[in-house]
Amino acid sequence: MSKVLILGAKGNLGIQLVKVFGENHEVIAWDRDDIDVTDKEAVTKKIVDAKPDVIINSTGYNAVDKCEEDENEYAIAKKLNGDAVGYLADASMEIGATLIVFASDYVFSGDKKEGYAEDDETSPQSKYAQTKVMGEKEIISRSDKGLEWYLIRTSKLFGPKGESEGSKESFFDLILRLSAERKEFKMVDGEEISCFTYTVDLARAIKKLVEENYAFGIYHLVNSGPASWYAGAKFLFELKNITDVNLIPSKSSDYPRPAKRPMFSVLL
Repeated sequence: MSKVLILGAKGNLGIQLVKVFGENHEVIAWDRDDIDVTDKEAVTKKIVDAKPDVIINSTGYNAVDKCEEDENEYAIAKKLNGDAVGYLADASMEIGATLIVFASDYVFSGDKKEGYAEDDETSPQSKYAQTKVMGEKEIISRSDKGLEWYLIRTSKLFGPKGESEGSKESFFDLILRLSAERKEFKMVDGEEISCFTYTVDLARAIKKLVEENYAFGIYHLVNSGPASWYAGAKFLFELKNITDVNLIPSKSSDYPRPAKRPMFSVLL
């Protein structure tokens, strides 16, 4: 049995990690009230005192468009997605813990039609994506310094809503709720294609990596079946037997947004 520290423990992914690892490991569950991951001194002291064997960082900034428009938001994103990862990496090395961090399909340009493997070159198209690459570099740059790490890229997370103040409804929960009020939706189709990923499945996959001692490095963990937002909504309505909603395919250009999204970012 290992001692596993989960950061962002009340978030959408964090609550699933706590449940899954809690089945047969000692879990330390910290959320934003317990630790500020952007405070290097606090991170070092608390982690050294706790002495976990494994640290899983499910904290992060994901307000993609705010990050693009607002320099203050971009600064926050750099601290959470970039600097904080470095602080956690240093603390992990100090106590010999394995560090697990998460990245996004948004680190890729979206131009590669066959999808992206773990060793493909990143090419962020937005400020948010840049901050995720910053975090990746914080990890990878310490590979030759003794850091034991897993970098998990994933996409389009969905699952039960977390308990933290910042937890958001998943795409499916949002559409299901709105379908009771609206009878027509326009959804992007043929673009912004990636794989939906169920948080419960992702948490179990992370546990498998740890328990079966997979080689350290980058892993792409998603559910199978690339899909657009339109395809995801269509499947949901069919699954729930919702027949009184008109779902209309559209293009991303119909909804101008500050941040550019990759058009095809399927993780292989």
